[in-house]
Formats: sequence, structure tokens, C-alpha cells
Amino acid sequence: MTEAQKILTRLGAPANLAAIGVGGRWQSAAGSPLTVRSPIDGAELAAFAAAQASDVAAVVRAAGEAFRAWRLVPAPRRGELVRRLGERLRQHKADLAHLVSLEVGKITQESLGEVQEMIDVCDFAVGLSRQLYGLTIASERPEHRLAEQWHPLGPVGVITAFNFPVAVWAWNAMIALVCGDPVVWKPSEKTPLCGIACHAIAAGVAAEMPDVPEGLLGLLIGGGQEVGQAVAADVGLPLVSATGSVPMGRAVGQMVAARLGRALLELGGNNAVIVTDDANQDLALRAVLFGAVGTAGQRCTTTRRLILQRGIAREFTAKLVQAYRSVRIGDPLDERTLMGPLINRAAVEAMLAALRQAREQGGEVLHGGNEIDRPGHFVEPTLVRVSPAATIVKDETFAPILYIHEFDGLEQALQIHNDVPQGLSSSIFTTNLISAETFLSHHGSDCGIANVNVGTSGAEIGGAFGGEKETGGGRESGSDSWKWYMRRQTNTINWGSDMPLAQGVRFDL
Repeated sequence: MTEAQKILTRLGAPANLAAIGVGGRWQSAAGSPLTVRSPIDGAELAAFAAAQASDVAAVVRAAGEAFRAWRLVPAPRRGELVRRLGERLRQHKADLAHLVSLEVGKITQESLGEVQEMIDVCDFAVGLSRQLYGLTIASERPEHRLAEQWHPLGPVGVITAFNFPVAVWAWNAMIALVCGDPVVWKPSEKTPLCGIACHAIAAGVAAEMPDVPEGLLGLLIGGGQEVGQAVAADVGLPLVSATGSVPMGRAVGQMVAARLGRALLELGGNNAVIVTDDANQDLALRAVLFGAVGTAGQRCTTTRRLILQRGIAREFTAKLVQAYRSVRIGDPLDERTLMGPLINRAAVEAMLAALRQAREQGGEVLHGGNEIDRPGHFVEPTLVRVSPAATIVKDETFAPILYIHEFDGLEQALQIHNDVPQGLSSSIFTTNLISAETFLSHHGSDCGIANVNVGTSGAEIGGAFGGEKETGGGRESGSDSWKWYMRRQTNTINWGSDMPLAQGVRFDL
């Protein structure tokens, strides 16, 4: 039994791993064999048969049956399920984080942080379960009350990516559960063990509460695109939340739109940091290093572009090159390591191909750019000085490549910053109030997240997470993003004896 399988057993997963889960009931699938290998050294972690598109309907049907009961459970009671789940996650934090490191290659600190993010969103959702507020609206008609309220929407499909294999599910599932919605989860086939682990933990908690219907939590692990497509196409899922690449999001969005469902899309980022002449360079340096190198460049909020004011560009670049030279690359389970591997061989090839294009387009590699000759999928974090007009800069390469540009004035920096198709996260480092406020204004960053003297990575769960343009426009986790998971109903109540019509319309018999 591998270390990953031992962890799964401790977390409540069945000894014979299965690709389909409906609450605590596991079902073996008949799809293609799925072998899970660690990006750290290529070692096999587990193997089992994947689900097929034909398996989706039964799981969605079970979720639909659960919805009819769960929507009638008082929201604070629904919050109690999430509260208990948060406590269980606290108990298993170390094991779950270890599994994330084994399967994704994240360093231990980042894996622990991801599980903590799950715990935090549980806490947030518990409070939310008593705050699903509607509004009372002033009516134009006498003796009338106008109001709006929010009702559970229905089963929610959740499609997640490999880079945050547990947190993004929690962002969606915890909010959906307190809103009264069952969840059908299709995790990435690159990180299926994390999906099995989370489902096992959640199903174990749900089984302890007699008013939780079995189909409330569903799991489908597919070996390719067909299961995700079936989830997107199923009319039994009024909302599908999908996190991943822009091409994936386009496909999911079109399928959901074709049946007039809702699609909550969290797609690619091409995030930039602007550093002005007056910035605190030490602060900016630490933020850029973590933003660009953390998770081996495999965050949607990874810093991919650095826009330096010309007066400090040479000095800051030299400091950054020196900092990159000190980054310890290797086994993510070693506490001294700062950067682990890429997820698979295809990711390495994509990085090397992007660097070839950058050189062809006039880019100069200042540091890194090479694959590391050792087991696993390790690369050097890379700095490239290149024109912002280079076409490669417009793409998101899911790897630790940071493109460096220079600018003269803030207007030019903002033009460079916004001249990409994606619009997720952004930052400016400055001590100038006017520059900071301009960056945050409607004239400034066009991203869903805009920070001042804070890097592009590491968003807190209390704020709505998401971006604009090709990033998809979705919002998850904090603020009022819970409204995605509910249906709004406008109510008019006449408490008088007359029947006045709106807009002063007269219709007398």
C-alpha cells in the first residue's frame, strides 16, 4: 500500500478505490484505467477504473432527489453540517495536506495553506447560513409591500482543476450546501485522490446527521473530457461551476448556455505587478517572488508579468535575479524547499515551448529556462525580459515564467497591464496615493482583483474571487457570491382592499 493509499484509508476512503461516490455509497466504474502518479518522482500512487459519461445521470438524479429534502432543512441546520465538516478538516489537516503534496507537488506550507482555506470557507459558510438576506423595497403603490427573497437553486455541478484540488471544491460546495443545494463534483483526473479524500471526509460527516439525504454529495472521477461534458450538459444541474483553462471554460459555457443553465466560470489569469519608482522595493520583491514561483507557477493568480518603471528597472531586476538564484527546488515534502515540480510532462513541454517562442520574439532569458535532470517534472523558475507587444505575453503558460517589461509613466503601465485577454488578479507597488487610487479606479486595472502593495496571489476567502474578460466573469467564495447558488424571487404583497396597478395604469370594468 502506497503512502497516498494509507492516507486515504485514514480519511475514510474505501480500500478498493472507486470513481463514483453518492454520499457514503461508493461504486466502481467501468471506464478506462486511471493510473495516478506523483509529479515528485513519477511513482504510482494508485490505480482504478474511471467513470464514464453514462455514469453522470444517476449521480445527478440522486442529487435531485436529495434536493427535494435538503431545501426544506432550515439554513442554520444546513450550516451545522458545514460546521462539523470544518471541524473534521481541522482533525485531518496534516494528512490531507500531505496528500495534496504527493499528488500535486506543492510544498508542505502551501498544501497546509490550501487545507486551511477549506477550513476558513467552512467558517464563512456557517456564518452565512444565518445571513441569506433578501430586501424590502419601497413600493410605488399604496398599501403594498415589495420584497425579494432567495431560495435554493438546485443541484450544483462543480468541475475543478488540479492546481487547487481541495480548496476550490470547498469554495463552491460549502456555500452551495448552506444555500440548500446538493453538489455533484467532477475533480481533475490529474488529482483524483484529493477528490476521493474530500468526498470520504464529507460523506462521513453527513452520515452522522440523520436529516442529511444520501445524494447530497456526489463524486465523479473521469479519465478525460467526456464526464465533464456530461456534467455541463445535464439539465438536472441548474448551475455548473467550472475552474480551469479558457478553452475548457468556453466549451463548458457553451454547453450550459445551450440549455439555458448558469455557468460560473473561473478561468485563466495573466496577472501583472506594476512597480513604480517610489515603491518599497523589498516589499515588492518578496511579493513578486512568491507570486511568480509559488506552486511552481501553477496558480491562476500566479504573477506572470512584471511591469517596472524605468528608473528602478535595472536595480530591481538585478535583485530579482539574485533572489531567483536562491530558490531551493526539489522535494516538496522537504521543509527547506520553496518550489516543487510541475504537474506532469506535458506541463514541462508547454513551458519549454513558450520559452522558445519568447526567444524567437526577441525575449532575453535572464535566469532559468531549463528542465532539471532528475526524476519527476522539475524546471527552473525563469525570468524573461521581453517587449509587452510579444504575442507570447498574451498567453497564460501554466509554469514559473515571469516576463519583465519597462515603462515611463503610469498611463503607459496601465496600457501594458490591461493589454491581455485575461483579467483575474493585479497589483501595484507604490507609495504614491494618486498612483494607487488611479490603479483601483475605473480608469485603472481591468481585473476582478486589484491590490496595492500586496501581490497577485494569496486571496482571502472573505472577498469574492474571480475575474473579467477571458477569466470568465464568475465569482466564488466570499462577499455576496452566494447569490450564484440561489434563485432570486421578487414578491409583491397587497395588504389593502384596493387593486392599484403599477405605473398608474387604469383598467376599469
